[in-house]
Amino acid sequence: LQEAYSAKGVVWLTIASSAPGNQGYMTPEQAQGVIQARQAHQTALLLDPDGAVGRRYGAKTTPHLFIVNPEGVLIYAGAIDSVPSADPADIAGADNYVRKALDEALAGQPASVPETPSYGCSVKY
Repeated sequence: LQEAYSAKGVVWLTIASSAPGNQGYMTPEQAQGVIQARQAHQTALLLDPDGAVGRRYGAKTTPHLFIVNPEGVLIYAGAIDSVPSADPADIAGADNYVRKALDEALAGQPASVPETPSYGCSVKY
């Protein structure tokens, strides 16, 4: 999704809100290694070790996706898709909420599903 939608002009910001000493915490150097290892295509990575940004959005899980339109309005919050699984084989059968909301936004339409429950590991603030 990052690669495909970045190519369409979507700004993709990844935020790491884990506190020092907790699971998911990364130094800037470690973050660069993770980006390279995962071949990520985000526009930028924000390290948020005090959790200020994550808490402001109410992020509860990793991942927890938020889509903000160019006017700064939150138009989607929740899970990537409808299948709470880490198995890549399950992706094909999932309803991808983020893709749908981005396609609708790019077409000038409101998100038909503006919020879903997120799933994953808890954010370690």
